[in-house]
Amino acid sequence: MPRFGKTARDLGAIGLMVALLAAVALLPPDNSLRDVQEVSSLRACVPPAYPPLVTGDPDRPGIDIEILRAVTDHIGVGLQLRTNDAMGRDFNPRNWGLNRAQCQIIAGGVVDSPRTRSFIETGPPYARTGWAVIAPEPLSGWEEANIGVVTLVSGLDRIGLASFLRSAGAQPHVVRRPEDLATGIAEGRFDAGITEALLAARLAADNAWTISWMPAALERYNLVFGLWKGDVTLKRAIDQAFADLAADGTLDAILARYAGAPLE
Repeated sequence: MPRFGKTARDLGAIGLMVALLAAVALLPPDNSLRDVQEVSSLRACVPPAYPPLVTGDPDRPGIDIEILRAVTDHIGVGLQLRTNDAMGRDFNPRNWGLNRAQCQIIAGGVVDSPRTRSFIETGPPYARTGWAVIAPEPLSGWEEANIGVVTLVSGLDRIGLASFLRSAGAQPHVVRRPEDLATGIAEGRFDAGITEALLAARLAADNAWTISWMPAALERYNLVFGLWKGDVTLKRAIDQAFADLAADGTLDAILARYAGAPLE
């Protein structure tokens, strides 16, 4: 009997394996890259404006738009941009209301975090982001300091930033546009400014200000593009395009045009 029971268990395991293999064989093929190639166009969902990632300026469209153009050129297809207002208002990618019919790639402030990966696949990282502080001179302390804050990239932890500033005794002043932040610092209304690291680097370079990361307790993330889970062939093509564009210096050149010197 023991031998019979073991044989039955073995047969059951084999049967389950055969059933799983049969189920895999019935899955539809991944045509994600072929679909893009057949229409010679890749659809990308982006926010209306997330400087310096997406600017809305035809002459300087932003880091993510220029990278998308370089990637699609590498693959040999065109690029269609579709704006989505929700991407700039909401922290959770699940609330952006996106689907495959709208776009095959998502750009403009997508960060590589567990929350993002629960919703979409992520492409290769191309820059590091997080909260950074800029000022004409390094801050001597946070207590009673007037701090201008621009919170554009939805994936960064706004609650954590607010908690840090509150516990440090700073006086935060939220402004909507990078221009308002720069003007407030230049006019002395703000002792310093806090915003997403790439935007902070650009403002610091433009105004000859100091820049540094916020304390490590406030998480830092890799910036990425988002793809739909299961689009394996398209992801492989995009991964290869990123590798080639990094190797020939294209990615570094794009970042340098918008963000100035990267933060260490």
